[in-house]
Amino acid sequence: MPSPEEFPTFDDLHVPSSILQYGPSEGESALRDVVAQRLAARGLDCSAEQVLILNGSQQGIDLVAKLFIDPQSHIAVESPTYLAALQVFKFFGARFVRMPRDLGNCSAEMLAHCAFAYAIPNFQNPTGKCYSPVERDSLASACDASATPLFEDDPYWELNYESVDTSPVCARLERAPWIYQGSFSKSLAPGLRLGYLVCSKNLLRHFVNLKQAADLHSNRLSQWIVLHTLTDPERPAHLESMRERYRARRDAFQLSLRQSFGAVANWEIPRGGLFFWLTLNQQFQIDSRDLLERAIERGVAFMPGEPFFATDGDRSGTIRLNFSHASEHAANRGLKILADLICHPGATPPTHKR
Repeated sequence: MPSPEEFPTFDDLHVPSSILQYGPSEGESALRDVVAQRLAARGLDCSAEQVLILNGSQQGIDLVAKLFIDPQSHIAVESPTYLAALQVFKFFGARFVRMPRDLGNCSAEMLAHCAFAYAIPNFQNPTGKCYSPVERDSLASACDASATPLFEDDPYWELNYESVDTSPVCARLERAPWIYQGSFSKSLAPGLRLGYLVCSKNLLRHFVNLKQAADLHSNRLSQWIVLHTLTDPERPAHLESMRERYRARRDAFQLSLRQSFGAVANWEIPRGGLFFWLTLNQQFQIDSRDLLERAIERGVAFMPGEPFFATDGDRSGTIRLNFSHASEHAANRGLKILADLICHPGATPPTHKR
């Protein structure tokens, strides 16, 4: 969950009545132009005619699954990876091929029999990992050599807190088909439920047909709001101040983690995105889904790590923690409670007087 303090305001928004009518399935032409321009500036050669506006990037995952997955299709995925993508792929009958954690070792042979490769190169959900240039090149080369389509999911690229390469892997492809999708949920507001998909020219008509069958077109009012915000001259300054505040929250969260989890878990400081990914030390290895039930009783919520893994054999004591939403005080208090539950699993929870 992004911080509500970072949401834009729309007090001066003057919406034309035409926006309240049905619209094109592909999305508003002006917004598609802006999306294409933004991606071209990041190195991805595309036109507005290759852009499809989505009702949230989750719709993009659904459309790609419908187009590419048959029962028993093999999909190459990171492990761990975005759990809602795994859920959709499993629903359509996919089986998973795990890509190496070091994508510099990705090979064409590994991808050869896959319907597509699904990757989150920038500040990955759940680990916060950002691919190195070598890993980006390696994945692109493997897809090209095996003619495996690449499905690149990139909702966090604007939330970078250090200088790091966030260029699209799709921009490195020379032969393989590609689908790139992004979201306005993390950098604007999730309640707008708006994202976008950009793809190889020969794929777009298939995605448009699937979208027409699902919902005709995306919310036009949300599209108008997003277009208004992206073209606002104050947008770059607002985005930079948002990064600074998130960076401060990340750093404060890291200090609290050191105090509460220094002897309990290992982690890396994310260079962007919204998450810390913790791996519990050997003596504290537990199923974090069981921990969640006890934590909620103490007023603490977190994401167990197990559902993010593609296969059961990968699972270990892992936890995803979000640093963007809670205040510094609330995060510090919650981490202390969570660490105490891990270190003293049989302890009786304190009673609270009214």
